Amino acid sequence: MPAYEFTLIVFLVSTMAGLVGALTGLGGGVIVTPALTLLLGVDIRYAIGASLVSVIATSSGAAAAYVRDGLSNIRIGMFLELATTVGAICGALLSSKIPTSALAIIFGLVLLHSAWSTSQARQDGAKVPTSSPLGDRLRLGGVYRTRTETIPYSVSHPKAGFSLMYVAGLLSGLLGIGSGALKVIAMDRIMGIPFKVSTATSSFMIGVTGVASAAIYLKRGYIHPVIALPVMMGVLGGSMVGARLLPKLPVKVLRRIFAGVVVVIAVQMIVQGLRGRL
Repeated sequence: MPAYEFTLIVFLVSTMAGLVGALTGLGGGVIVTPALTLLLGVDIRYAIGASLVSVIATSSGAAAAYVRDGLSNIRIGMFLELATTVGAICGALLSSKIPTSALAIIFGLVLLHSAWSTSQARQDGAKVPTSSPLGDRLRLGGVYRTRTETIPYSVSHPKAGFSLMYVAGLLSGLLGIGSGALKVIAMDRIMGIPFKVSTATSSFMIGVTGVASAAIYLKRGYIHPVIALPVMMGVLGGSMVGARLLPKLPVKVLRRIFAGVVVVIAVQMIVQGLRGRL
């Protein structure tokens, strides 16, 4: 097809991906890569490179807002970024050595996990603050402010969270996704950080992780401007619209619909990967 038609289609697909990603909290990267590979036949490594660019763009905007509002814990983010950055570099280096069919299968499995995590409704509960010697030494604790109260929190199991962050970074570099779901699980369920603080800190971290792996993809020529530019603009625009629509829509229903769609996409990615068609 002509270049302008391809660019327009990529932009529209990316806009929808950014919209859905913002409404579900997973980001557009989870949708962009399978959409480009399954619908448009783009090589999965070029799709991952474009997805990384979009992840960096959307994370930068969200991170600035969360830092301004005081939701992000910068000290925790910088501590955990040591693990995610190393993992992202390792994942980006591995991506060129793993067959595209294997990448498709891995991506499908990650999508299945994302669908499951999205369908689980989670809210901040009344958590009893616990601490660890390492967390106290690094002063990782903080204060979470709501409209009615101020809740202090401490960080538990920082070593376990640090280890899981390496896995999140590895998947980010390997598949071109933010791995936000895995990062939030590590902070919320393992380290005992309030869910909203975990989400905001994850958004702050995703951009740094994406830059580390995107540099390697760029060096190897897997970030093509004709693909990456409309993906970045589409995901960014869609995520801004999604952020405005989010308070007005039934999120639980959206999450369940999204989970069902992602399961179908995941199965397609796995089947195509097993058949060696990607």
